[in-house]
Amino acid sequence: MEVWTVISLVVYGITIILGLPSNALAFYVFYCRAKAHLTPNLIYMINLCLSDLVFILFLPLKMLDMGKVGWTMPEFLCALYNLIHFGTIYASICFLTAVSVGRFLGTVYPIQYQVYKKPCYSFLVSLGIWCLVGLHGMLVFVLETTGDIRLRLFAGNGSSCYSNLTEAQLALMAPVRLELSVVLFFLPLAITLFCYTACIRVLVGSHLHVRKKHRAVRVAAATLSVFVLCFGPYNVSHIVGFIKMQNVWWRSIALILTACNAFLDPLVFYFLSTAMDDGLAQVWGSLTGKCRSIQLKIASVHRK
Repeated sequence: MEVWTVISLVVYGITIILGLPSNALAFYVFYCRAKAHLTPNLIYMINLCLSDLVFILFLPLKMLDMGKVGWTMPEFLCALYNLIHFGTIYASICFLTAVSVGRFLGTVYPIQYQVYKKPCYSFLVSLGIWCLVGLHGMLVFVLETTGDIRLRLFAGNGSSCYSNLTEAQLALMAPVRLELSVVLFFLPLAITLFCYTACIRVLVGSHLHVRKKHRAVRVAAATLSVFVLCFGPYNVSHIVGFIKMQNVWWRSIALILTACNAFLDPLVFYFLSTAMDDGLAQVWGSLTGKCRSIQLKIASVHRK
């Protein structure tokens, strides 16, 4: 295997091992908190967990396709995989942005925001995000099946799924990739940067405890780090590829970094929500309580 193929398999494996349990735990914690008191940010975080979990559950297909095990992903499965893989990547970006907007409105306009701080609005925003991402994913299918030439983007060209595109395929996909990066990455990045910068300015000038001010800085740093480190190189490759009209060689390397987002997001959850802190304590207390109950039942049976 090529070196980067081995590295990809290792990173994907680590993502599954670390991301699956951590996101499942985060989802359970947020779900328990939502049952007690549903807030807009909890809705966005639950959707973010779902997006990362779906991304992780489909990673084994990519690992099989890359692993040179004598199995090539079928065309229909390749299309489905790419729709889910890239869709969940951009969905994560959008939900992180939605959280930042909620924090901005709650910090800068706390009184006015109370009027719109309703779960129904957050559900509509979440639905809009999924529809936006889904429509962009379906755009590839529409482009593939229209025009005089069937370019067969998902046929694989005898190699891994959706790789080694021809010049005709690149001419079709380069503008689509550019639009994806601008609408679903650079615009959300600008919004997130603006929101957290404004939040920090307000909080630094407030009378909050120093610990809470430091927490706000960690929130901004954690979220923006995920944006830039995990998603930045891959989306920059779209711009460079459009300018040069070619599949830049480091695009596949940048794609590896996007997988790291799936297990880094739970770390961001820790910074973003005090619900995570209290929720983990509640989950641990619930588990220990159930264990004690089981022990008491077993002890009572032995006494009989």
